[in-house]
Amino acid sequence: MRIGFVIICRYNSNRLPGKILKEINGKPIIQYIIERLQKITSSEKIVVATSENESDDPIINYCKENSINYFRGSLNNVAERFLLCSEAFSFDYSVRINGDNIFIDINSFKEMIEITMMNKYKFISNVKNRTFPKGMSIEIVKTEYYREMYNVFETKDHYEHVTLFLYSQDNKEEHFYFFNKICPEASGIQLAIDDLDDFKLAEKIIGSFKMNHTNYNLAEIYPIYKNIRLNDQ
Repeated sequence: MRIGFVIICRYNSNRLPGKILKEINGKPIIQYIIERLQKITSSEKIVVATSENESDDPIINYCKENSINYFRGSLNNVAERFLLCSEAFSFDYSVRINGDNIFIDINSFKEMIEITMMNKYKFISNVKNRTFPKGMSIEIVKTEYYREMYNVFETKDHYEHVTLFLYSQDNKEEHFYFFNKICPEASGIQLAIDDLDDFKLAEKIIGSFKMNHTNYNLAEIYPIYKNIRLNDQ
């Protein structure tokens, strides 16, 4: 079974332009994400999926300079970009990773990959009910199933928000939802890097690390987050 990891990103995000290449301690956000994924899979199964728009050339240049797989597709039809990338790399399952998810929980990720390897479910997600923080989203979908679903997408939102339609097809036999039992009190907090305030928070969290960032998962990050928030009051 070939499981691919697709990082969906673009350079000109509305709230924080260029965020995917913004640096924290001399390292761009995209590299933090890749290094976490490398704790789970090999580099050849990691792909950066950005658009064909010239505004995303800086992302492609970074990928080329650092020997990172990349795919270019539609700027606005993100669902199509994800699907065509998955098919182009012959992934049986694809993990959808947002380009602002810098703190993915590696331990949970490994458990979800083990569930995927059972080949019992077509969609595995930890997003339902937001029991994990925003910024730790993991969604894994069987490529042939996603192709079937894509063919019956109904609205503009379905093409822009890659997995939205799948949640409306709540098939208990084919969908598996992974819930946060590590640190339930962290449910729904904002760890995704959406704007400048989020970026500054990520800087503070990473600045508090005493070891490599991949040694820190939800159980270690949440107390740091709480302490930062307490000091900001």
